Amino acid sequence: MSQDWSPERWRTRPARQLPTYPDADALAEVERRLRHFPPLVFAGEARRLKGQLARVSRGEAFLLQGGDCAESFAEFHPDHIRDTFRVLLQMSVVLSFGAKCPVVKLGRMAGQFAKPRSEDTETRDGLTLPSYRGDNVNGIEFTPEARTPDPGRLVEAYHQSAATLNLLRAFAQGGYADLHEVHRWNLASVKNGLGTRYQQLADRLDEALAFMAALGLTGDNVPQVRETELFTSHEALHLPYEQALTRVDSLTEAWYDCSAHFLWIGDRTRQLDGAHVDFLSGVGNPVGLKCGPSLQADDLLRLIDALNPADEAGRLTLITRFGADRIGDHLPALLRAVQREGRKVVWVSDPMHGNTQKTASGIKTRDFTRVLTEVRSFFEIHEAEGTIAGGVHFEMTGQDVTECIGGAQAIDEEMLHDRYHTHCDPRLNATQALELAFLVAEHLADGLGRPGTQAVVRRSP
Repeated sequence: MSQDWSPERWRTRPARQLPTYPDADALAEVERRLRHFPPLVFAGEARRLKGQLARVSRGEAFLLQGGDCAESFAEFHPDHIRDTFRVLLQMSVVLSFGAKCPVVKLGRMAGQFAKPRSEDTETRDGLTLPSYRGDNVNGIEFTPEARTPDPGRLVEAYHQSAATLNLLRAFAQGGYADLHEVHRWNLASVKNGLGTRYQQLADRLDEALAFMAALGLTGDNVPQVRETELFTSHEALHLPYEQALTRVDSLTEAWYDCSAHFLWIGDRTRQLDGAHVDFLSGVGNPVGLKCGPSLQADDLLRLIDALNPADEAGRLTLITRFGADRIGDHLPALLRAVQREGRKVVWVSDPMHGNTQKTASGIKTRDFTRVLTEVRSFFEIHEAEGTIAGGVHFEMTGQDVTECIGGAQAIDEEMLHDRYHTHCDPRLNATQALELAFLVAEHLADGLGRPGTQAVVRRSP
């Protein structure tokens, strides 16, 4: 962090993707109120996550990041929070067994409201209104009242985030995350559609749990069996909100953004001289950077210098999002540049954003096969370059939605109409997310993208 950094310095930099509020005084009053609200997370928790991500950067752990494309006020319900948490647990158990290493769980939850847009306005039937930018900015209904940015929504987003965090902590520490329960959920999923292909892994998990029980290693005497830890993350897009929740840590006297444990910069706001890069350069949280097809190697190295000048392990996660057809053209050059400079980063694959498409009827969707292809390519390219494939980043939900085509359920375009509920981008449903976790586990078990292990390339049928 530079000596002259302050939480408000970003206001002197060019800022993209920020909403225009008709009443600046009302926004300033909301920011003042938020500055007096309690922090949502604590600096010590963010430091603990950074330490775990340092292990990921060395290949000693694996990162699973997932959750909603954009949280909404309308879908705020304890069952939805529980179901997404449950699928993350199921995926982490499968991945941990495949990788033979701990899985760091990072939810896109308790703050993932704001969304970047390609255009500032939207026109329908001759009426032009502000684009929908997420429930903490405006409403999705196409009316002047709903689409007018309302700073009061930031307060509602804060309270929803606090309630979500409270429930997540209860689930994580209150017995719901017991390893035996999570495995029983996985067994049910295998029987209900994932097929015999994954039965062998499920059987091996059964044997491992039975062996632990025989040794007396149960939730009654080993907390790790009964409890887990889940960290939260979101895109640091709405900078006035992020600044209002940035506090000085009493132990280290460093600044931390206490809206989430982990914040990332999107592909649209990663300008080196921009406000978003400047803001996250000064907070002590671990941070992420989305890397899309337009990012050149030299620019990436300059961004790494700005966001992690001390080359601190666990500080910076690079989340690649190219698309199944383009990852081979872009990822190798970035890997080689970072490896050449010896920089400590975590490499994570986001196979969702580069594989978005529209059906003939105009519905936005993602093809599960293309998502899987990009993940497979991510592992194989890391294997070829001798670098570490550190994790995966999915937009998913625990609800039984039909938003992405393909997978074991064989969802086709006609079925998208059945349960298409997203406010923004299409998400994997619970079955698709778990299916993908089993497939990633196969790569991890083969040692792909894990230097120091014996890799055996085995294509999934």
